[in-house]
Amino acid sequence: MRTTITVDVGTTSIKLSVFDADADLVASHRISTPTMRDAAGEIYDARALRAAVVEFVARLAPAQRQGVERVAITGVGESGGLVRADLSLASPLILWHDQRGAPLLSGLGRRERTRIYEVTGLPVSGNYGLSKAAWAAREAGPEASDAQWLNVAEYLAAVMTGERWSEPSLASRTMALDLTSGTWSDEVCDLFGLRADVFPRLRAAADGVRISQEFASSVGLSSDVVVHVAGHDHMVGGVGAELQPGELLNSTGTTEGLLFLRDAPTLDEHAERAKLANGLSCAGDGYTLFASIPTGGSAFATLQHLTGLDASELGARTDRLHERYLDGALDPMDAPIVLPRFRGSPPPTKDASARGIVAGLRADTGVDDLVFGCFLGMALQFRDVLDLFPLHADRIKVIGPASGNLLWQQLKADLLGVALTSSRDPQVVSQGAQALASDHLPAWASTDPYDTPADADRHARLTGWADAIASRWEYLKGMPS
Repeated sequence: MRTTITVDVGTTSIKLSVFDADADLVASHRISTPTMRDAAGEIYDARALRAAVVEFVARLAPAQRQGVERVAITGVGESGGLVRADLSLASPLILWHDQRGAPLLSGLGRRERTRIYEVTGLPVSGNYGLSKAAWAAREAGPEASDAQWLNVAEYLAAVMTGERWSEPSLASRTMALDLTSGTWSDEVCDLFGLRADVFPRLRAAADGVRISQEFASSVGLSSDVVVHVAGHDHMVGGVGAELQPGELLNSTGTTEGLLFLRDAPTLDEHAERAKLANGLSCAGDGYTLFASIPTGGSAFATLQHLTGLDASELGARTDRLHERYLDGALDPMDAPIVLPRFRGSPPPTKDASARGIVAGLRADTGVDDLVFGCFLGMALQFRDVLDLFPLHADRIKVIGPASGNLLWQQLKADLLGVALTSSRDPQVVSQGAQALASDHLPAWASTDPYDTPADADRHARLTGWADAIASRWEYLKGMPS
């Protein structure tokens, strides 16, 4: 491996780390993702974002800085902004879940939506970069004549190198890339009044760019350092988890991702109707099939708001519920039905305005019932989304914060009737970024995995519970947002 600074820009936090040549973590720092609101929605504080990276590097010991060979940047897909040739911003850096571009999609007919899926492998959605780029170009007007759309990870790489480029897995989350040819689609861009060259040239994750002398000097790095855009965080996590064909990656963070590797795009009618998202791998030579559940680890924060418990109290209560569940002391039928759409709905509806619903409250429903019901609902929602894939998972690998939630993991394993293997290492995505920048694949065994076996009796019990509430569950899912 190459000694690498990794930058992982997440929805709620930015993780900055240094890994040595043995892939051992030697420094790490986490900050809240700097965001703010403008008149149209939620955007990054670009100055604070740049400053976070500069300050982390500047605070490293001189010997650590001088040993760095690579910088590898990963982050959420679908975010970004228009960046001029001189690297000034022609638009805000827009967050992935911001819907300011969504009105530009409303005029698309059925035929155009199907054609966009055929070309890009993505269901039409305001989350993807294309509608945001179109909104930004209209707002900026002639001021954006030489500007190009960069994802937030690509923007940081441009700041460090002076060059603008797009990485394949992030490019395939814009809804502007012809997935089969691997080129920007004039046909799709034209639907939004954009020229395809508003998107920059593609460069695979392994193909880095030397750091600029000016940036290297400003932070004390060697001018020989090479900067890589590692790619979309879930896809980079797949690299860190040594994901193989036939395996499912369950990548958890604020959201929850389900990811399969594929040899070819899946563009049939079922995939389009299910709103499964095709994409390119970080290397650009393989494909992915992906679905995102908007409510993942963020449910923990929602439960804190609902119950008034702090993180440690809720964590302890969840651990006790896990023990009671294993002892057979919890009956799922006693818990309220919680549809955990706290941040919108997953496929096949992908409705950003959908919200969570709690049903079946009794006079004696308590906090434990609500917490147990929430994780039951998350496990059932996960099964619903997994059932949309025309694929069988030979193995399910779990990375991210959910790995530490034993109740959530056990409920998933028991409901699916399939064992999970989960990483105890919280740095799988960052390690994937280092691996891509070092042209060296890590091993799943190096992430300290543990297994969560499914229990046949509990599987039967949870299946019975899911069958018993099926009509109410479907009714809740069908409620208008």
